Amino acid sequence: MQTAERSPSRETAHRSVALLLALNLLNYIDRLVLAAVLPAIQAEFFLADGTKARGLMGTLSTAFLVSYMVGAPIFGRLADVMPRWKLIGLAVVGWSLASGASGLAGSFTGLLITRLLVGIGEAAYGPAAPTVLADLFPAERRGQVLAWFYMAIPVGSALGYALGGFMAAHWHWRWAFYLVVVPGLLLGVACFFMPEPLRDGANRQSDVGRSARWADYLLLLRTPSYVFDTLGMTALTFAVGGVAYWMPDYIHVFRGEPGLERVNLIFGAITVVSGISATLLGGWAGDRLVHRLPGAYFLVSGVAMLFAFPCFQLALAVPFPWCWAFVFLAEFCLFFNTGPTNTIIANVTHPSVRATAFALNILIIHLLGDAVSPPLIGWLSDRFNGDMNVGFSAVSAAIVVGAVFWLRGARYLGRDTALAAGCR
Repeated sequence: MQTAERSPSRETAHRSVALLLALNLLNYIDRLVLAAVLPAIQAEFFLADGTKARGLMGTLSTAFLVSYMVGAPIFGRLADVMPRWKLIGLAVVGWSLASGASGLAGSFTGLLITRLLVGIGEAAYGPAAPTVLADLFPAERRGQVLAWFYMAIPVGSALGYALGGFMAAHWHWRWAFYLVVVPGLLLGVACFFMPEPLRDGANRQSDVGRSARWADYLLLLRTPSYVFDTLGMTALTFAVGGVAYWMPDYIHVFRGEPGLERVNLIFGAITVVSGISATLLGGWAGDRLVHRLPGAYFLVSGVAMLFAFPCFQLALAVPFPWCWAFVFLAEFCLFFNTGPTNTIIANVTHPSVRATAFALNILIIHLLGDAVSPPLIGWLSDRFNGDMNVGFSAVSAAIVVGAVFWLRGARYLGRDTALAAGCR
């Protein structure tokens, strides 16, 4: 049975980080394994010419994201008023079973339905998990802690690409979905044995279980740091979500690099190295600079995005194998913001509404971001005779837009952080 800890021990905090990191790894393996096996799925469900079905294949990503972003506010509100570890455990068990069901799909429609169910499970997990970490660590350490948590994005994504590519080449694409079920069930059960921390580590039971009020939601939309951070993350998600979904297909089919398994392994390795180093360095840089520059979390994110745009354009133009170098640089710059931008949300929101703040952020960035860009890239590719550079170039412009939003928000961060701390 879960009990709220008044002063969480270091051991509890470290166990929580380790378990949530493992869960986030599984989360992104589940998401990106689909991208790795897209060519194999196209060949099975659209026999003659899978490349003509890219617009339709892009809807597999949209199906997941629709249920994910619609469910996030509902589960975010629940996470503000109920034990979060129990909610996380139910979510992980649910999405693991749904992911396994993706491997059983006998048609494209069946696969579409299972991806909707995976999205529902991840919607229950997404808003709750970072708030647990925010409650276990003080504001001055959150950048580095959340960077460790979100390090799972590049690592899990790379493992998803590698696992999918290997299974598609040596067994069958369906096994890529089957293999995530057992680890998910074990990790989900482990969540039920974790102690529930008090909101923000406070010794005030009044903040535990207080339902968010409409005034709390309106306050989020009147908090400039939250608004500019969400707008920047939306632009980034629009660009990166579409590119990540199609990258193996882009490199293997459009650019003609031989061997889908080889492509997934190389791209996965680049994603791991660039993602880990950039995510940890970004969280460290934000924490180190915030004492001298109150808007540091915004500044390091915006500047990195400005460097990411030309690197990505060069990746589209430079031939292989030199192209891989610019893929690495672009990914490094794009991952640099992960820790700082999520730390902004944690620092400028009250503990009683923090899960709702993350949930609203999830809804907006996916509704206007990667729910749109994968099918858009697919449609543009079909429209321009299979030229995927057209779609990639179109969505990559959002990288610059994101940088502008984040640089604009820097002036408000110090004030908004102090105001949120004063409400506790």
